[in-house]
Amino acid sequence: MELLTAVASGLAAVVLVSLVLMRWNDIKFGRNGLPPGTMGWPLFGETTEFLKLGPRFMKERRSRYGSVFRSHILACPTIVSMDPELNRYILLNEAKGLVPGYPQSMLDILGRRNIAAVQGSTHKRIRGSMMSLIGPAVIREQLLPKMDEFMRAHLAAWDGKTIDIQEKTSEMALYIAFRQIVEAESSTLFSAFKREFDKVYIGTISLPINIPGTNYRQGFQGRSNIVKMLSQLIEKRRAKSSVIYNDMLSLLIQDSKYQLTDEEVVDQVITILYSGYETVSTTSMMAVKYLTDHPQVLQELRDEHLAIRSRKGLMDPIDWDDYKSMSLTRAVIFETLRLATVINGVLRRTTEEMELNGLFVILISNSKFKF
Repeated sequence: MELLTAVASGLAAVVLVSLVLMRWNDIKFGRNGLPPGTMGWPLFGETTEFLKLGPRFMKERRSRYGSVFRSHILACPTIVSMDPELNRYILLNEAKGLVPGYPQSMLDILGRRNIAAVQGSTHKRIRGSMMSLIGPAVIREQLLPKMDEFMRAHLAAWDGKTIDIQEKTSEMALYIAFRQIVEAESSTLFSAFKREFDKVYIGTISLPINIPGTNYRQGFQGRSNIVKMLSQLIEKRRAKSSVIYNDMLSLLIQDSKYQLTDEEVVDQVITILYSGYETVSTTSMMAVKYLTDHPQVLQELRDEHLAIRSRKGLMDPIDWDDYKSMSLTRAVIFETLRLATVINGVLRRTTEEMELNGLFVILISNSKFKF
């Protein structure tokens, strides 16, 4: 009986402490005029539920609090908007105190010179440098032919084999981007780079607990190893200035217009790879899944591509006109993106206090609310 009483007392104490901690977090970040919601646990907030439930987290909170609610995700106080009109306003008004940005726990791994971590003239300079890598002319004349060549070689290795489509699309998405960035060294460095990059990716979507053994700590370790690899490449290329490298890394290093520092170059390379890694691989995998479920659409898609191939020689690459003619292909991609949402939302950071739809968005200490 005494043991049962002791256990019951212990459980009651744990519950009481938990309630006090959760209430303390709500009080710490609570302000009049903020949307309804809860801030969850101190430091971690509702991160565990968010990572575990994904879209279900959003739907459950919306049913409880409405289309606009507050939370605390990835160590960052957050306002979630599921209101279409409000979201449209947010997306169209970057100049009015709403700027793109990741939570600080993610930026710590991705880099403090990441384009999402800087503002003002620095953001404009880095953005200009990155846009120069992917302008329409560059895509048409350089990226598209390289992608065609790569995809031929990559898909040929699948012929006659049973493959894990999730694993292969993930590998494909990272490798095609990595090869665009460091073409000459891609084959020798990719395996080691992917191993470290996977740590970075997992670290950014994990609980921000920076102690040995956690995914978050491994994310920092992965970043450190990637920085070493890229720094060595930059030094090597500067030492061999007479050698011409036709890839994005050399363009960033030699960019005389925007003049990025080595730290900025490294962080932008990580940004380019990170932003398209999970989105491209998951969308590709789900497109294969949906096409398998709808054989008629799959046949129509085959017919579209076979018609394009019939007008070309066996080894002629896909060109810009071919790409523009792929109307069904684009429809398949858009429908896949609609059915299989890859991300839970678009992130924006507040830079000043403001009022949206009668609700206040405010700054709290050094932590900015994000949408």
